[in-house]
Amino acid sequence: MNNYLKRIARYTVATTLAGLLAAPVFAAGGGAELEKADIDPGQIPSLQRGASNFMNYCSGCHSAQYVRFNTIGKHLELSEEQLVDNLMFNAEKTFETIRSAMPAADAERWYGTAPPDLSLMARARGADYIYTFLKSFYVQEESPTGVDNIVMPATSMPHVLWELQGYQRAVFSEHEETDSEGNVSTTVHFEHFEQVSPGTLDAEDYDIFVRDTVNFLAYIAEPIRGERRKIGTWVIMYLIVFFIIALMLKKQIWKDVH
Repeated sequence: MNNYLKRIARYTVATTLAGLLAAPVFAAGGGAELEKADIDPGQIPSLQRGASNFMNYCSGCHSAQYVRFNTIGKHLELSEEQLVDNLMFNAEKTFETIRSAMPAADAERWYGTAPPDLSLMARARGADYIYTFLKSFYVQEESPTGVDNIVMPATSMPHVLWELQGYQRAVFSEHEETDSEGNVSTTVHFEHFEQVSPGTLDAEDYDIFVRDTVNFLAYIAEPIRGERRKIGTWVIMYLIVFFIIALMLKKQIWKDVH
């Protein structure tokens, strides 16, 4: 593991991620403007860090049943020893899929519903949504969890990454609008965040942490994406060459036809 992974590992508390990206959170959008995740599933170091983040923070509650450890090892250029030492916390064989460490029955009893499988979450909601969501918790004293989220207002999920990000306050502005009948209504618009208490990571490192995690989620949503693009490139090249040959053959066959 590189220095970044070692730094992240010091703050690992896998069991605190109960309900991260849980189904109620993704039931609907909050209308917030999404930030660009700017991920690149072709960046192997980012995927390696994201895999570590996922296994340390997410796999305690969430599964990823559509991807196997040996597939991850192959695409992320990890040896079997590295897989076992750094990622396979709740699995014995590399051909196994990522299973949640939390029993489904217990999760359903504690949270009302079992945390969803995250294999296809990036395809279902998009990388920008997950990226913005993980950065958008703010202190809200009226909330049962003490926090809310601008992407999913009134979310029941606590800010489980507060130790890394710290706590922030959301600044809103009120605007009065008058309709055609003269009725006045007040709308609230999000302006920006203000830091209340610092986390163990500064803003830049937390962005990297979230981006790497989202990058890995985007990767497991379509593990063969890189291979598919390579095959597609060769297919296009073949079609171009075949078209040139066919065009030359056509001219040769029809050259004496007037």
